[in-house]
Amino acid sequence: MLTAHQQFALRAGAQNQELVFDSTNERYLLVVVGWNGEERFYHTVLHLDIIDGKIWIQRDGKEDGIIDDLLAAGAPKEHIVLAYRSPFVRQFTEFAVS
Repeated sequence: MLTAHQQFALRAGAQNQELVFDSTNERYLLVVVGWNGEERFYHTVLHLDIIDGKIWIQRDGKEDGIIDDLLAAGAPKEHIVLAYRSPFVRQFTEFAVS
């Protein structure tokens, strides 16, 4: 799924995107790195962790988000944690609290 997001961004003109797959620790990232003149940039677009069988969205910097893609791929809402939201706020969403 992250590969598709990387390919879409590359077609849209983004450069220097890297996919980071850590299958041992079940951590997955899509980052943008490079230089803009003399200024270094590093930005995490997506960061997903699998913790206790649930998908923890640590960072979702996509314009349209990744949640719809996860749901379309068959991930149930109760297995998706919006980790970028505070634990207090998570209880008011339709997704897993933790």
